[in-house]
Parts: sequence; structure tokens; C-alpha cells
Amino acid sequence: MCSIILISFIKYKICRVLLVGILALFAVPVLYFYTKAPPPLPALDLEEWWGTKLSMSKQNSSILPFQVEFNDINIKDVKERLRDRHPLTPPLEGVAFEYGFNSKQLESWLKYWVEEYPYSERETYINKYPQYKTNIQGLNIHFVRIKPEVPASKETVPLLLLHGWPGSFLEFYEAVPHLMAVSKDRDFVFELIIPSLPGYGFSSAATRPGLGADKMAVVMKNLMNRLGHKKFYVQGGDWGALVGSLMATFFPQEVLGYHTNMPFLSTTASTIIRVLGSIYPPLVVSSEAADRMYPMSKYFGMLLEETGYFHIQASKPDTVGIALSDSPAGLAAYILEKFSTWTRLDHRSKPDGGLTYRFSKDRLIDNLMIYWVSNSITTSMRMYAETFNKRYLSQNLDEIQTPVPTWIIQAKQEVTYVPGWILKFKYTNLLNETILQDGGHFLAMELPEIFSKDVLKAIDAFRKWHKQQQRTEL
Repeated sequence: MCSIILISFIKYKICRVLLVGILALFAVPVLYFYTKAPPPLPALDLEEWWGTKLSMSKQNSSILPFQVEFNDINIKDVKERLRDRHPLTPPLEGVAFEYGFNSKQLESWLKYWVEEYPYSERETYINKYPQYKTNIQGLNIHFVRIKPEVPASKETVPLLLLHGWPGSFLEFYEAVPHLMAVSKDRDFVFELIIPSLPGYGFSSAATRPGLGADKMAVVMKNLMNRLGHKKFYVQGGDWGALVGSLMATFFPQEVLGYHTNMPFLSTTASTIIRVLGSIYPPLVVSSEAADRMYPMSKYFGMLLEETGYFHIQASKPDTVGIALSDSPAGLAAYILEKFSTWTRLDHRSKPDGGLTYRFSKDRLIDNLMIYWVSNSITTSMRMYAETFNKRYLSQNLDEIQTPVPTWIIQAKQEVTYVPGWILKFKYTNLLNETILQDGGHFLAMELPEIFSKDVLKAIDAFRKWHKQQQRTEL
């Protein structure tokens, strides 16, 4: 009996020692977060020129109307290329989307694109909201601008919506009616500005290297200033999330609030915390979201399987860009595969890839048409190479805090998850973390009503926060 008590006592002591050791190790990166001096803000060139040298002498600040056009030449070209192609290699027996886009399924999509996709009707849909172009730093920036018609009792506030890859400005179209709805419970309405990022869609690309996410943040700030907005709100996902975060970091006096559905933080300390959390997850993450981070072997296994595109585009985007610019079939396989697995990872095991789980064929092909007609797939992919390189990463921008009030929403099936308390090291005024048990990467497109309600709550909270700050200062 005594020996049993002794063994139990020893085990208890060992557990206590281990727990104390884990807590001590855990405290190191937390203290590091708090005590390490952040790197300085980089010097920003607000007029850095990304166009041709010749265009510098022809600067023009006008804002011109624009419409997307699917003309007869475009339509004839894409149909001929879809018909006149090599036969697709048959998929392996019993394989769905585990090897990538299932070629048997792709045949039906290409057939629909040629024979049933209503080009004229979809062109009208894409042009349903007013679109414009203006030249910012040598780049012709395309954007949708939607102004409300409301009583004077409602304040109009500008909201910049930023898309990512392989999406486009169309990601937000289904959310627009929800965002623009007037409510007696709100004293504000939105003016929406939805640009195509430089090199995407109908926004021109840089003519020289260097236009990474940090430089795009300057372009987007200048766009908002061009439209008369010295202060504004920003929402972004994917690349739009990084550009929006950088805008909040660089321009805290102009960005009134930052909302994102893909928060991300890459610092040494956050990585250490994540690793230590794998020993005892409750130290890092709540039980409702623990499976989004742990076990780490499962998480990093998923990343290895799903980020091959990332390494290609961060190193040799122009090589794969040649193939995708020449073949609409290749473009469809490459882009639609992301709409399959990034919506739900288990779509890899579905014979049809689950593509119509929440998206219609027309909406997905609309997005393909934007890339095809504008011939922008190569220039859009260059953003990876221009951002994930020594120049950008050496700035350690994630370690620079921003006081801009921030609100995050994290979907169940998003590729990455970062607990709100860790994000507070970067976003010191993080007001809320919405944790969804549904939804994936293309949240505004997949769940537009849920997305919009969260954005509206965020802007309302930002406005109240600023009013409170003003009262406090007085």
C-alpha cells in the first residue's frame, strides 16, 4: 500500500514539474512579444511609379467609366480553344480530386463553358454595378463604386473591399445587396469601393519587379484618396487581408477600421507558441477551434498537400503562367480546384469536387472569364514572387503593431487559423473574434449574408470605438 502511495506521489511530482516546465517555455515567447522592440516602419514612397517611363510624362488623374466586354472575338477564341485541344488524360480508378482536378469532371465543365454558359447574360450581370478606371502611380486601376441613395439622416461611410487569388472583384457581388441594405437600427450606409488588385483582372500590372503586397497597400490608399476619402474602412480576405493589414499598419490615421476573414500572423514568437501549444492545446486555443490547429502533423500534412501552387507562384510564376494563358481548359482546372478544396477540404474525396456545393457554374465561370479576357493570370500570380522574397520578408512587418480597431471572422474551413489573443500582439485594438462553424476561404462569395452581417457589426463597433476615444481624449 505504501509503495502505491509513493508511486502516485512521484507521478504527481513529475506531472507538476512537466507542467511548470511547459508553462515556463510558453511564457518565453509571450514575454518576447511584449518586450521586444518592433522594427521601424519602412520608408514609404507614396508616388513610386509602376508604369512605363514614357507614361510618366502623360500623367492623368481622371476617373473614367468602364465596362467589361465579352465581345465576339473573345467568345469565338475561348470556344475554339476549348474545342480544339488534346484529349484529357483519364483519371485513375477510384480517384476523385485527390490528384487535382478530376479530368472526367472537367470535361463537363468545359462542355458547359462552350455550349451553355450565357455569355451575354453574364456580361450584363458583371456590369450591374458602376465600374471605373483611374491611373494611380502609373497603373490603370479598375474598380467598382457603388454609392447609396439614402436620407440625409444616414451618414455615408466608405468601405474598401479587397479580394485575393484566384478570386476577383466578383467575390463581393452577392454580398453587395446585404451590405447596402438600409436599416433603422444603423445610422450609416456604405459607399462600396471594390477594386481589382494591380495585375488582376482589369487593373494593369507593374512593368518592373517589386510590386509586393506592401507596395499595393500604398496604391490602394492612393486610390481611396483619389476618390475623395481621406478616412475609410477596409475589409479583405486572402491577399486582400494582407494588403488591408498593411494599410492599417502604414496608415493608422486614415484607416478607421480593419475587418478580415483571413487573419494571419507570421512571427518567430507566434510560431514558437503554436509549436508549444501542440503539447497542451488549451494553452493556446479554445476547445471549439482546437481542431483547426492541432494535431500539428495533420495541419502541416494538409499544408504540404495543398500549397504546391504557392511554391510555384512564389518562385516561377511566369512559367506556369504561359500554360494557363494559352489554355482555358488549363486555367479552369487550375483555378476551380481551389474553389473546390478551399471551400471544404473533404471535397477532395467527392467525384464532382463539391464545386456546386455553394457556387453555381455561371458564377465560377464568370471568375474564369475575368482572368481569361483580361489575360491576367500570370501577372496575378507574380504577387506571390513579389511578396514572399527577401526584400519583403526582411521588413518583419507582422511585428509592427497597429492601433487601428480590428474585427476578425474565422470560417471553419479556412486554410489557417490564428487565435484572437495572439493576433492582439499585432492588432492592439482587436475588438472581436467571430468563430464560424461553417464556411471556407471565399467567405463573401459562399456565405454572403453571414459575411455581410459581420462586416456591418464591425463597422458599427468601430464607429462606437472612435466616439469613445474622442470622449476619453476630451
